[in-house]
Amino acid sequence: MLTDNPVNPLNSGIPFGGTHNPHRKRVSSLRSGGLQKRTQNCFFGVETCAELVWEDWEPGLEYTKSLFLRSIHGKLQRLTIRPPESKFFKTPYPQTILLSPGTSFSLPVTFQPLKKCEYVDTIEFRGKEGTFQVSLRAVIPHHALKVPDTVILPPCAARHSSQTSFLFRNSSKLQTGFRWFVDPPFQLSPETGQLKPGEERRVTVEFKPQQAVVCQAEACCAFGDDGESSCTVLLRGLSKYPRLQISCMGQEEGCKVLEFGSVAVGDSHEKHFEIYNLSTVSTTFSLSWLRRPPLMESVFSCEVHEGKIAPHSVLKVPICFSPLTVDSISVDYLCLTCPGAVSEDLLKVSGTSIGPMVSLSTSVLDFGCIEEGTEVTHNIQIINSSAVLAHYQFDVDTGSHSVFSVDKPCGSLPGSSKLTLLVKFRPQNPIAYHKTMICLLLHREPLFMDLIGTCHSEQLKPAILKPRHLSVYRLNLLRGLTCYPPDLLSALLEEHRLKLDDSGALQMQEIPAEDTGNSTPLFNPRSPLEEYFHVNSAPEVETELYNTSNSTRFPVPHVTVQPSELLFYDGPASKSVSITNHTKGKICLTWSNEAESPFSISPLSCELGPLKTTAFRVTYSPNQQNIFHAAQLECFTFYKVLKDQRNVEDQTLCPPWCLTVRVSGHSFQPGKEHFTPNISLQHPQVVFPALKQLAYRSILLQNTGDLPVIFRLDPDECPSVCVLPSSGLVPAGSHQILTFRCTPSPDHSSGIPLTLQLNASPNHAQVLNVVAVAEKLSMSVEEGGSLFFQPTAVGSCSERTLRVRNLSRVPMEFKWRLCGSDQRVLTVLPNTDILQPNESKVQKWSFAPKEEMMYNMKPSLTFWPVQTPQCKKSRLTIKAVGLASKGSLQAEQPVIDLGEVLVESCKSFEVSLLNDSPCAVSYSLTTQQSVTDTGLLEDMTQDPLVLEMENVKGTIPADCRLPIRCTVRPARRAHYCWTISYHILNASGSVGGEPQSICHVQAEGVYPTMEVMDVRSCGNVEGLSKLQLWRLFNLDALNTYLRRDPSPSELTFRVPTRHSFRHRPSIFTSATMDFSFSAAPLGSDPTSILLLFKNPGSIPVQWSFLFPEDQQIELEYWAETGDFSPSELHLMKIQEHRLFSIFPRSGKLQPGQQRTVQFTYRHEFVGTDRLPVLLKLSRGREILLNFTGITVERDRRYIHLSSNRHIFAPMAIGGFSPPKQVYELYNAGTLPLRYHFDTTPLEELMEENFSHPILQCMNPGGEIEPGHTALVEWIFSPLEAKTYSVDIPIHVVEGDSMFVTFEGQGLDERESEPIQLQDGRITVPCTQRIPVPGQVVFLSEDRVCFGDIPVCSRSTRIIFLTNVSYTDQVLYKWNVTSTECQQTVTICPMSGRLAPGESVLCIVTIQASGSPAFYQQDLLCEMTLVNMLAQYHKDLRQWEEETERQKYEFTLTEKDLLQTKQLDKCTQEGAVLEQKTGTRKYKALPPIRSSDHAVGGPSARPSRAEQRVPQQTGQERRRRPEPPCPTLLHLGVTARSHSLMEYQTHFPSQFNTHYINRSTQPKRSLSGTSESWHLPANLPPLTLGLERDVITHVLNSLLQSLLDEPQFQQSLVEGDTEQVLYFTQLRPAPAPALPAQTLPRSAAGCQDPVEVSGVSSATPAKTYTRNCSTADRPMSECDRESLKELQEETKMKVQESIRRFPEFCDLMEDILLNTLQNLMMEAFLGELVLTTRPRIIALPPSSSRKTSLGSNRQSSAASNKRKELLRPLVTSPSPYMSTQAKVSNLEPEQ
Repeated sequence: MLTDNPVNPLNSGIPFGGTHNPHRKRVSSLRSGGLQKRTQNCFFGVETCAELVWEDWEPGLEYTKSLFLRSIHGKLQRLTIRPPESKFFKTPYPQTILLSPGTSFSLPVTFQPLKKCEYVDTIEFRGKEGTFQVSLRAVIPHHALKVPDTVILPPCAARHSSQTSFLFRNSSKLQTGFRWFVDPPFQLSPETGQLKPGEERRVTVEFKPQQAVVCQAEACCAFGDDGESSCTVLLRGLSKYPRLQISCMGQEEGCKVLEFGSVAVGDSHEKHFEIYNLSTVSTTFSLSWLRRPPLMESVFSCEVHEGKIAPHSVLKVPICFSPLTVDSISVDYLCLTCPGAVSEDLLKVSGTSIGPMVSLSTSVLDFGCIEEGTEVTHNIQIINSSAVLAHYQFDVDTGSHSVFSVDKPCGSLPGSSKLTLLVKFRPQNPIAYHKTMICLLLHREPLFMDLIGTCHSEQLKPAILKPRHLSVYRLNLLRGLTCYPPDLLSALLEEHRLKLDDSGALQMQEIPAEDTGNSTPLFNPRSPLEEYFHVNSAPEVETELYNTSNSTRFPVPHVTVQPSELLFYDGPASKSVSITNHTKGKICLTWSNEAESPFSISPLSCELGPLKTTAFRVTYSPNQQNIFHAAQLECFTFYKVLKDQRNVEDQTLCPPWCLTVRVSGHSFQPGKEHFTPNISLQHPQVVFPALKQLAYRSILLQNTGDLPVIFRLDPDECPSVCVLPSSGLVPAGSHQILTFRCTPSPDHSSGIPLTLQLNASPNHAQVLNVVAVAEKLSMSVEEGGSLFFQPTAVGSCSERTLRVRNLSRVPMEFKWRLCGSDQRVLTVLPNTDILQPNESKVQKWSFAPKEEMMYNMKPSLTFWPVQTPQCKKSRLTIKAVGLASKGSLQAEQPVIDLGEVLVESCKSFEVSLLNDSPCAVSYSLTTQQSVTDTGLLEDMTQDPLVLEMENVKGTIPADCRLPIRCTVRPARRAHYCWTISYHILNASGSVGGEPQSICHVQAEGVYPTMEVMDVRSCGNVEGLSKLQLWRLFNLDALNTYLRRDPSPSELTFRVPTRHSFRHRPSIFTSATMDFSFSAAPLGSDPTSILLLFKNPGSIPVQWSFLFPEDQQIELEYWAETGDFSPSELHLMKIQEHRLFSIFPRSGKLQPGQQRTVQFTYRHEFVGTDRLPVLLKLSRGREILLNFTGITVERDRRYIHLSSNRHIFAPMAIGGFSPPKQVYELYNAGTLPLRYHFDTTPLEELMEENFSHPILQCMNPGGEIEPGHTALVEWIFSPLEAKTYSVDIPIHVVEGDSMFVTFEGQGLDERESEPIQLQDGRITVPCTQRIPVPGQVVFLSEDRVCFGDIPVCSRSTRIIFLTNVSYTDQVLYKWNVTSTECQQTVTICPMSGRLAPGESVLCIVTIQASGSPAFYQQDLLCEMTLVNMLAQYHKDLRQWEEETERQKYEFTLTEKDLLQTKQLDKCTQEGAVLEQKTGTRKYKALPPIRSSDHAVGGPSARPSRAEQRVPQQTGQERRRRPEPPCPTLLHLGVTARSHSLMEYQTHFPSQFNTHYINRSTQPKRSLSGTSESWHLPANLPPLTLGLERDVITHVLNSLLQSLLDEPQFQQSLVEGDTEQVLYFTQLRPAPAPALPAQTLPRSAAGCQDPVEVSGVSSATPAKTYTRNCSTADRPMSECDRESLKELQEETKMKVQESIRRFPEFCDLMEDILLNTLQNLMMEAFLGELVLTTRPRIIALPPSSSRKTSLGSNRQSSAASNKRKELLRPLVTSPSPYMSTQAKVSNLEPEQ
């Protein structure tokens, strides 16, 4: 990129560079850069370059460039040019350019600079389609580098490195120097340099992070002459921690294990392990062996020491195991380390070395007795029973110096094989022969085979040696009896000093017979290796080896030879050997001789007395030069008495002994070069165990050449190491097994050199390294021998691991020892174990404290070698510290409320357990469940537990939080409560102590449910009220069904499923109800019902309305039978034509969410249509909805009944004034109809009930307009507490008749309460929740329920009409069509206009009549948009003008002239008829609802048939515009009135809240006609019982009226102390000024007769007469006072009588009601704030008030009079008066 200005390096394409030129003329958004290739751009069909750039210019000159414009547009283009603004750029051409399609235009632009600076300007081209600009720039040369925005380095591991490179270029025409600056961990190379113009340079970036981090740094490059410019490159690097893992089959605590198994000594076995790189970056690694004990041999080898692994890859690493010591277990540890890794990985490698298992087919080979000069050959087998290759060698002379020879003295035996050997017996002298032939095995103890044979000559017959003699001899040897000659033993046996045991061996006589079998021998038997060295070693060596032990350990040798080895390396020579007799008898010595052997001995035989020594001469005389010789000279020694078998007894026969002398020599002349040996040593290092005890090792010396090799190991070089054989000859291709014996000592050096001399030449020597160091036993414990336990809860257990390692070279056994007090709280597993050399094992320590305290413990580790368990044991003591404390748990939330959970579903939550104690707590959780069924209201605990918890048992560390995952699955609808408790586990893991409550969880098992919140109608049922719709769809029953639990059969299919092959699927629910879509004429608008469903619960609910086709499994065409029943055909017809439709058919409601569902029925076929629709709630209820819709003919008179069974409200028996109840009849046709109820069944019912009218129909006949509802009044007056039922036919004139069953139930007030309106029986919602399409005006309440009211009372409610539109004005008008509704319900204002967003307050008043009744009135509010009404008037005026114009305008054509005349004639006649009658030829049918000719009144919506435009053959006639159809709002008013006595009895607390308008009470005479108002005229006169009831009723009414008087009630409480109100316009004239007969007319006419006669007539008349008679005489002061008191008393009585007038009470009620309504109106309009705090008026001090009033004190009568005169008066009694009421203070008359 071009670098010019230092900007954000993350924005690509924006150059970096130096600072701005101070001489720059104009600021531009474009950045200057180097020369770039011009690219053509297209602007609105004109192709040109985006900019013109001038370079290499000088001030004062002109430079011109051409700007080419080419049109690629399809039309001619006109471009207007705006020239450059600055004077430095000029264009000579005019302002407009015309470009034809495909043509080009060249516009010259001249640049005239004045200074050396940058210039920027633009040329603007404006066309028809838009404007575009071309940039003009003049740049000066400057330093610029093009560098990349960002350089992203490859990810690498921490403490590793990665690198990449990038190119940067000098994009300027100047040479520039650069210097890079960057912060670690980035490095750049090269950092400095010079760049020629256009030169590129590659920079290497190296990323060396020290930790895992996302690193981002800016590399800054300073360039220019003095580094004044700079640019940056964003370097991004990502490093991660490497994660390497060793993978192998074995695993133990702390490391992986690679087990080699058993491998033969001398062999090698290779195995692999894998290193996985789990990270996403490449990483290096290193493999190293852990430090081994000193002098320990390495038997494992790994050639891979380090390497690199790619991300997510695997590397196989081989390890080779080459064991050196037989029957040993080798252990070593390989450590995998990685730079930057968090931890290391350890691999334990182990293997077992095994040796061969070789045996001989026999241990004794008896050649028998043969004659002198003959030989015998026998076969033996050497068997290798193992799978390991075995090397064997018989220690016997390979030449002819031995009487016993083997054909294959040495060789190799493969595994699991056997080899047959030939053993030859060739005696030279007539004696008995016995030789123990030793078979040496590599890495194994030697095998022994006894060879016996006897040679007889004619002169000598020695005793024949048998195998049994050998067994007896060995027993005698251990008992020390073989040192005595046989003749002496025979004498002792005869003297009974010796005896024979059961095996035939000799035994001392003094040993008791019972102890014979258990007698302890005098000597111990030797091991095979000890026996081998005993036979072949010198006596002084034997003495040296065993001088430290008991002398009785092994028996003393019988005969010894000294020396046992002779070397003739100096040519032919003669050397002597001596033989010593250590027995008590005389022995004979006989040497085996070979005539052709270079070795000879003399004498060949002799006799030697007891404890005597004799000497022999061995001569080496080779017969060839330059040859190696070696032999084993044998000397057989035996007791002299054995020469003749007659001199010895069989019991005391002793076999001979064989002595061997090894001789070797060579015949090379001095100075002659000896043969170069080719040998192979299997292992040049001999390592003995590190114990101070006798040990043996063997190695294999192989001659790999084709010449024999002689060898010698000088025993004097290392006296502590003994080797057998120390010298000898190895034939070509053969081998020699060398056995080493040594007792390691701590004084030995780490390596004892032992020279192996080959071919008797110092030039051919090889040094063997012998390691025989006795080391001190050593074991190590990690963590410095200290064991610290974390704080532990009392009664629980904490665990730690401790690794113990064997640092010795011998296997060791160890055992942990604890003192008595520590054993109670501290345990270790395993307590004892064996550790191989260099092996480490993990010990598991458990600390289980018993009490709260600090424990300091000192366990000790005792260990000893496995080979010598009886030796002195070593001990290592460690320190263990543990703190015991008490632990407890608590829940983060003690109470968890899950709310509602769907039954049979899962809900998961977490219970967080907190451990605030300083120690870890081991816990066990238990749960107790409590179930309360909402229907049964009792606790049920026998239900199965539905709460599942994870981690029921576990351990929480100190000060930690553990979330416990819990899941609940409620089984039914009930309230669940769970108490979660915990136990603290003790050290054994068992529960101890009482459970502790920790948390309470509660949930409510629920089923998904819905409820209907509102219902609305549109279409042809728009005139039906909400109550009628509610009853048509049985929504109360639907809500009741939805609130119930589903039955098990309903949960057969939890979700909507196609499960049936039939057209009418099976039903799994018993909840069935009807949805009636009412009835309408054929072709009417569809009946559309809107239901608002709400999810009242807290769980989502999925609902579906399933038609039969939705539940049917679709079959193939061939599977359909084609036989359908009529009901199936009817269902198929309904579903095919979509007569019933639902939108939407399914959905999901979240908690609290609402959804409107539209149900539509189309009236396309005459008849009754029924469709079963299944309402399915997933995992919930199934409700079968039977959709029913009726379509009638257009000329049929039809009454639609919502049900053929009507139930009246229950009535109490014995009542005098049962209320009126209504029954609705709906005219669903298009014609008005007359109906009539047949009252004959009512008369029969009355006769059955003692002529009492149980059920009366007040208006049995009437007329109903189309689309309207008639209210039929009924009175139900039961006599008994039972259910009455009667079937009454309804006859329709010119229509069908039908029967309706009316039912009513009588109640006994003593047993049940009377029916009330507030008890929930009417459950229709009072507010509108569903907006009808196009509705702009809403009612605050669309149902007003006044509840229970007394008769003659008046109640009011306030509702609001709100226009929610922001643009439309609305005209509203309340339509009260029913006469009864007009008399009962009033609403104010009746009509008006609503501005956009405006609300109006409406007052609804109900005036109860004098008789009890049920009120169910439906008020219609017609809404009309003002703009639609204005448009209608406009269209009407245009239509009238057009009609007037068409009267005088016509067109004649020649075609069809006659037909046109006839058509015009018909048209004129139709027009004349229309003018006369006001109707058209095609008159619309009567509307379904009532119509009004007034503007804004409701009008019938034309049907679809009426909406078709009639096709006329002539001129199309324009139809008259129709007024807009108003929108209807329904206001339902419900109430129930009770008689005064009944209301005060059942609602005593509410009686005083109602005002009784007595002026509207019905006048009842004393004749009893008050009850005859509802009786038929033909009833007989009242009987005595009825008269008595009438009298009782009249008296009750009078008494009740008296008790209803508030003055009477107040007088009983307060007496006559309170002053009554007085109004001037109602008071009479002053008594002295009026005659008695001129009392106020209102008082005379309206006052009670008793009151008028007693108060108004008598007292004033007398007073006036008295005044007239005394007028002429003056009155005294006493008379004046009396007259004044009399006037005052008269005034008070008149006022009291006025207050009792009903008119006065009505006036007061009107005033108070009007005042409250005015206040509410002011509050609604914002003129009054009801919540404002009242003002406080500060009064003057009480003293000043007393002063001002003290001088003008008046009497109490005058004060009371003034109070009466100062009462305010409202002059306007109108209930809708203005809010500014006139109040006057009347002054008293003078």
